[in-house]
Amino acid sequence: MLKNFLVTFLFTLLILIPIAIAIDIAEKVDNFLQHPNLGLSEIVNDYYINFTIYYTNTFMPLALFLAVILFTTKLSNNTEIIAINNAKVSFVRFLYPYFVGATLVTFLSLLMNHFVVPNSSKTRKKFEQEYLASNTQQQEFKFVNDFSLQLTDSTYIFIKSFNTDNNSGYDFTTEVYDGLQLKSKLVADYITFNPKDSVFSLTNWRLRKLYDKRDFISSGNKIDTLFNFTPKDLIYKSALSQEMPSPELINFIDVSQKRGVKNLNAYLVELHKRTSLPIASYILTLIAVCLAFRKRRGGTGVNLAIGVGLMFVYVFLLKISEVLGAVAGVNSLLYVWMPNMMFAIVASYLFYHARK
Repeated sequence: MLKNFLVTFLFTLLILIPIAIAIDIAEKVDNFLQHPNLGLSEIVNDYYINFTIYYTNTFMPLALFLAVILFTTKLSNNTEIIAINNAKVSFVRFLYPYFVGATLVTFLSLLMNHFVVPNSSKTRKKFEQEYLASNTQQQEFKFVNDFSLQLTDSTYIFIKSFNTDNNSGYDFTTEVYDGLQLKSKLVADYITFNPKDSVFSLTNWRLRKLYDKRDFISSGNKIDTLFNFTPKDLIYKSALSQEMPSPELINFIDVSQKRGVKNLNAYLVELHKRTSLPIASYILTLIAVCLAFRKRRGGTGVNLAIGVGLMFVYVFLLKISEVLGAVAGVNSLLYVWMPNMMFAIVASYLFYHARK
């Protein structure tokens, strides 16, 4: 049973992936033709290989769900489940091969979600920004406006505008506090980052140090200094979280929280989703078996219709939970796991009746 079940799962997955690739090619062929220097090997190696990795991981729970319905319906139509029941095999024991297969898929999906897909997404996202993104989307990642950041417990920076493409900005301010008391303030008209030596160059700078009885004020045309941040730390876009392996993403969230970044829920949603979606394989497997183990009039078609309908409901709830979980001030963990909890209740109800 396990062997045939996994074969059905791979077959279902291999059907879904070419469909996704064909649809994507139809949508983006005009974009490819707009770049005469873009070769076929670059499209395949930089984009579609990574596209396949991403959607293979995305379709795993769906393919598993459909595979369980197809395989179990086939067993039911061939009256093999009746023979298993007559042999006094319990429903729990009947589920063993399914959950062994679901465990294999879950571990593979966890590995891909936390490590493989983020690294693959870096290359895919870079290709999309260079060849497929509109000018508006490119500008969104290029400029950072009205940004503030807490570097340490006592040091804060403020930037009016920063261009992450050429690593330069204007209206830069850094303030150092001792508790609530301002100790120094450095202001510059322009700031430039040199990635070779990680040094910031400040142009038209003015420094004011505050003491108990007097202030010290100095200024100059240009000065090189070090700060505990890089231009990458200025970009807080939820799409960037998809490019970070989980250890890097956890470290990024931890550092950002210490720096006083107000809303990191979009990053927390991405982190929690990498675990919740693979774990959903167990819940969806149980629901699929409970729906398909009984022989129905209409056979595979009815079971598939019910299964696809439930998958649409699950994906719909998943998208809603992601949007709501990214809102500031809410518990992102609870929202991300909410579709799993709701479907776990449905699975428990179906299991209770199926076992009888």
